[in-house]
Amino acid sequence: MTLREKAINLLLCGAAVSAVVAMVLRPEIAFAAAVEGLRTWWDIVFPALMPFFIGAQILLGLGVVHGMGVLLEPVMRPLFNVPGCGSFVLAMGLASGYPIGAVLTGNMRRDGMLNRYEAERMVSIANTADPLFMSGAVAVGIFHSPGAAALIMIAHYLSALGNGLIVRFYAPGAPTTPREDDRGRGSVLRRALSALLAARERDGRPLGNILGDAVRRAFDTLVLIGGLIILLSVVINVLEATAIAGVMHSVIAGGLYIVNLSPELAGAVTRGLFEITLGCQAAGAASAALSDRLIITGAVIGWSGLSVHAQVAALLHDTDINILPYVCSRALHATLAGLFTWLLLPLAPDLDAHVAVIAPVLHANAVDLGWLEIFTRSAVRFCAAGTLLLAGSLVAHALGLTRRQ
Repeated sequence: MTLREKAINLLLCGAAVSAVVAMVLRPEIAFAAAVEGLRTWWDIVFPALMPFFIGAQILLGLGVVHGMGVLLEPVMRPLFNVPGCGSFVLAMGLASGYPIGAVLTGNMRRDGMLNRYEAERMVSIANTADPLFMSGAVAVGIFHSPGAAALIMIAHYLSALGNGLIVRFYAPGAPTTPREDDRGRGSVLRRALSALLAARERDGRPLGNILGDAVRRAFDTLVLIGGLIILLSVVINVLEATAIAGVMHSVIAGGLYIVNLSPELAGAVTRGLFEITLGCQAAGAASAALSDRLIITGAVIGWSGLSVHAQVAALLHDTDINILPYVCSRALHATLAGLFTWLLLPLAPDLDAHVAVIAPVLHANAVDLGWLEIFTRSAVRFCAAGTLLLAGSLVAHALGLTRRQ
């Protein structure tokens, strides 16, 4: 074990012991946070992610993803330096949000569809925020303004694109996986079909087994995510009750002053470092200019919080994927999201007045969807994402973008 590894282990041990001691000293905070984390997982995360996890596993087992990879290979390689199958991960990540991109990337790495460096690029690009979270929970539920949804979402997706175009240069000399259609001949549609059938033959499982395995793997993954949400909820709330949070608050306030943002948003940044929802809520309630609050909110959503980072690390722990490039890409995404929000603010000059007028009306009707409605909306988004991905593949073929190079 190297000196660096020893130092990291000692640091982790110290942090773990400190967290346990803090929980023992403040059991009431730990219990309330655990209950809140459990409620968040069961009421929101479980129904929102279950259709995507099951559906994605079925499509992978049937070979559909391999066929789409052939169609979109010449599009994904130049843009993001990943194989065409990465288009499926990207589409599912955009439609579902954290952490489906990490789940699918890990699965593809285990199956050999991505090499290590391509997987590190993919997980850095495809882990984006849920559109329903940005438009519903943040814009309507926190800022009480449907008009803010477009600003938040456009800034987030533009920064995600910029992040992807930059991350494509990560490990430029690394090897690449062979194209799915290198072994096929004929038209691109024929090669796509050949790749689909070849992948299905390699898998070999009956449809019943594919469905059973998909449900089992989805449930196991969701239980892991639920445990991490509960644990991080406890750690974050206990940390906020200690002096450490105050020190971080002071340091961050100074940094915000340097970049000409209100120091009143230091609490939002502190919370957002750990958990995305807490950071957005604190930004929405801060006594600062709306423009500053929206910039910080965009940055917090782009960063996604250590809670999501811990989920990604746990989901990829049995692969050779290095988590450091992912964390660096989150910092880059956060920076770009704040910058794009600032640039787009002049396009919404009446946003302050819009919020002031609409807030009293929507305050009593903040987004509070039921379990079944969240599940249904998630299933519809999965079907829409799959349909749009297939349509995009066919359009790319029709425009000649998928000609073999």
